[in-house]
Amino acid sequence: MKKIISILLLGFTAMLHAQNSVSGTVTDAKSQPIKGVTVNVPEIHKGTTTDENGKYTLNNLPNGNLKLTFSFIGFATQNKIISLEQKETVLDISLEEKAFQMDEVIVSTAFNKLQSQNVMKVEHASMRSLQQKGTSTLIEGLATIPGVSQVSTGTSIGKPVIRGLSGNRVLVYSQGVRVENQQFGDEHGLGLNDAGVESVEVIKGPASLLYGSDALGGVLYFNPEKFAEPQTFKANFSQKLFSNTLGSNTSLGLKTSTENWKFSARGSYNTHSDYKIPNGDRVTNTRYNESDFKTGIGYSNAKFSSVLRYNYNKLDLGIPENGIAEQTSSKKTAFPKQGVFNHLLSWNNIVYFKNSKLDVDLGYIENDRSEFEDSDVASLHMKLKTFNYDAKFHLPKFGKIESIVGIQGMHQTNSNSGEEYLIPDATTNDFGVFGTFNYEWKSNVIQAGLRFDNRKITSIAHGISGDEGSFDAIKKSYDSFNAALGYKTNLQQDLTFRLNVASGFRAPNLAELTSNGVHEGTNRYEIGNANLKTEQNIQTDINLEYNNSHFEFFANGFYNHINHYIYAAPAGTVIDGNDVFDYIQNNAMLYGGEIGLHFHPHPLDWLHLESSFENVTGKKQNGDYLPLIPANSWSNTIRTEFNVKKWLTDGFATLNAVYTFDQNNVSGFETRSNDYTLVNLGFGGKIHFGKTALDVNLNANNLLNKTYIAHLSRLKTDGIPNIGRTVVLGLNFTI
Repeated sequence: MKKIISILLLGFTAMLHAQNSVSGTVTDAKSQPIKGVTVNVPEIHKGTTTDENGKYTLNNLPNGNLKLTFSFIGFATQNKIISLEQKETVLDISLEEKAFQMDEVIVSTAFNKLQSQNVMKVEHASMRSLQQKGTSTLIEGLATIPGVSQVSTGTSIGKPVIRGLSGNRVLVYSQGVRVENQQFGDEHGLGLNDAGVESVEVIKGPASLLYGSDALGGVLYFNPEKFAEPQTFKANFSQKLFSNTLGSNTSLGLKTSTENWKFSARGSYNTHSDYKIPNGDRVTNTRYNESDFKTGIGYSNAKFSSVLRYNYNKLDLGIPENGIAEQTSSKKTAFPKQGVFNHLLSWNNIVYFKNSKLDVDLGYIENDRSEFEDSDVASLHMKLKTFNYDAKFHLPKFGKIESIVGIQGMHQTNSNSGEEYLIPDATTNDFGVFGTFNYEWKSNVIQAGLRFDNRKITSIAHGISGDEGSFDAIKKSYDSFNAALGYKTNLQQDLTFRLNVASGFRAPNLAELTSNGVHEGTNRYEIGNANLKTEQNIQTDINLEYNNSHFEFFANGFYNHINHYIYAAPAGTVIDGNDVFDYIQNNAMLYGGEIGLHFHPHPLDWLHLESSFENVTGKKQNGDYLPLIPANSWSNTIRTEFNVKKWLTDGFATLNAVYTFDQNNVSGFETRSNDYTLVNLGFGGKIHFGKTALDVNLNANNLLNKTYIAHLSRLKTDGIPNIGRTVVLGLNFTI
């Protein structure tokens, strides 16, 4: 296997091997060495940590300009760009103490800048920080990020909502490629597991310049966990237990690296019973089971880097159609249910030239989705196969100008083999070309870009035209030009201002163009519209940030105007007992923002006070409200940090209260939602046993067992509350 991969990689480039290295010492402001500082080269997936003398060494590095990051808790992250023109380079670093700032490298934007240098404000959250909140699923954790919420079906299915936009308007990237999993359906979740994921980046706004169609509302970009440091082997085991759903989440990971080769593998199993509401009843058939496997192999030297990753995800999901009926703690799903198998294969290659580089991502995704009504024979069976390619050429730097040109594309086929058809057999082809530049001087940065896209959709006719479940053949082509312009400056030393204006677009999806039947996910008869136009938007974002060692404040505002916004509206007729909904278009606008602060008072270095508020309003051109707009919310957290002698380190305790406001701004066929407050507790830290440490988290969510119904819950129409009190115990052990 190793020989085969070597041949593939050597076939990708015939360049000769070089032996560049960087070494140095990391110290604090008092010139004392710092042990355990992470030194990372993100683009070649390579890193190390400083020893007890603060020293580090990185070997086999590429020629030309290279970005290194130095990060350690309690210190401000440093980002250094060095030019490797000699074999051995010495780089000593002095880190500045900063109580809570972790300035991360942002991968989802064009030039991979540190957040403090980035023109666009991007929310970054580590999976560890989200898991410490005790949420049971990946999407629940994401919904704690300001500006992000979810359309949920119980605890098993959640779809991300970014500033009021969801479904095909939000792109999801994993392992560097876009995830395609029939995301138009309300009962179709992400199909991703948080095991083996390092962090997530959230772009809240149109990102069509870099990602093309369907990035009109934003992007969720998941970064896989890092490989092991050179010449090391690590094994990791984690276990989480959930009281409410009697659930269990088990994960085992292995990874090792030589100087050039890297390998990782992780398997996970997640199982839950029906969730319990505050009165003690369980919501029937909200149980689910999930198996997940991730693996990756990489090779890098001074001329190129190549990483091949694979992710298999299997979901067995109950569909709650009977509300609160049979009471059981069984984890075996009942009918109706879904079976989803997802394969994701990605291959990233970077070739380094003297003053430039070529970055190529290839991806293949196969989504196999079945729905079982009353037997193990699938009544609906869809297979979605997608091939993605993305090539970016980073041109040589010209003075202070960095520039990138690139092409992207997608070939996708959808096929049906069940008796029922949700959407027809179809083929989709995307092609896009773009260019962008970044100009930086003093504390100012300007970034701009232009892009052209084409999408072609061809479907095959099925059934007798006009009958339920029939589809007429369509052949559509959609074109769009889009642009982005952003400016960032430091108004003062600790005060940053950002202004971004960007356009985005989304071509209609197959469900919107062709639907003709009952969609179980929405419990309504939907009729598509083959004459729908492309959604086209322009959004303005303003961001103001202030932070120093003890105080951080941010304020984000946005205004988003969308031409030809597509939505389903009641037609006023009934077919087979189901209300008929037509897909129509109207101009729309969404506006609002997020505001928050983080106070770390001196000399109370163990205390953190956090507060954030988020708001979004969505209206049609005629003044009516848009559907599925999340309610305003206000989150407040008190967090303490402590150590107990030598046996408990990095200890923390949190008290969080989230107030969700009434949602009275609803569309004509929605119902209003009442306000509610949820209280959550958290406790954790590292318990030491000699030279090993056990990470422990204990959370109590909805501590007061509050009965509430979230506005975006799909079970709201049946009056079914969300989950009651749940206690979560998490253990994580690495050797």
